[in-house]
Amino acid sequence: MSESDRDHYYEPRNGHGLPHDPFNAIVGPRPIGWISSQDAEGHRNLAPYSFFNAFNYVPPIIGFSSIGYKDTVRNIEQTGEFAWNLVTRPLAEAMNASCAPVAPEVDEFVLAGLTPAPSRLIKAPRVAESPVSFECRMTQIIQLKGHDGTLADSWLILGEVVAVHISRSLLKNGIYDTAAAHPVLRAGGPGDYYEIEASSRFQLFRPTA
Repeated sequence: MSESDRDHYYEPRNGHGLPHDPFNAIVGPRPIGWISSQDAEGHRNLAPYSFFNAFNYVPPIIGFSSIGYKDTVRNIEQTGEFAWNLVTRPLAEAMNASCAPVAPEVDEFVLAGLTPAPSRLIKAPRVAESPVSFECRMTQIIQLKGHDGTLADSWLILGEVVAVHISRSLLKNGIYDTAAAHPVLRAGGPGDYYEIEASSRFQLFRPTA
């Protein structure tokens, strides 16, 4: 079988030729950056971002990319702070409600029926219903660009985790139990998500010298 018969090949600049862009499905499932923030006047905002991950241990740094200069980016530029909140299966519908395209003055906590919880070190609230949250201070905001230098309508926000909140129910003998939280991950397709469960767990240990 030739490569042309085996593979669907495309160059993104020319389109993918499929019913739905496969890029997000291939790079996935992806953790969800459920980001809470507030502007300089204290107006709250809550929004999910599927381009999210952790990037460093010491100091602990997480980041997410916003496609378009949205309220979250503006708020973080103004205040230098944000919180990340874990999306679990019981919170999936609320998370989805919080991504509605609403005006800046609309409080997504109210829209999604969620409770803002005070943070310890930052002013931005956390989602009280979420079992895990990070309080973060912004370290960098970078407008992304292509290889030819053309600026993209996307902003990468990086932040140092300065405080961590974990429900004690998720600590088993002092070890965080990922599956016990039933975290939700974004996958491909217009509305596909996956839930992590204990049955999908397997272990691999790093080779030793």
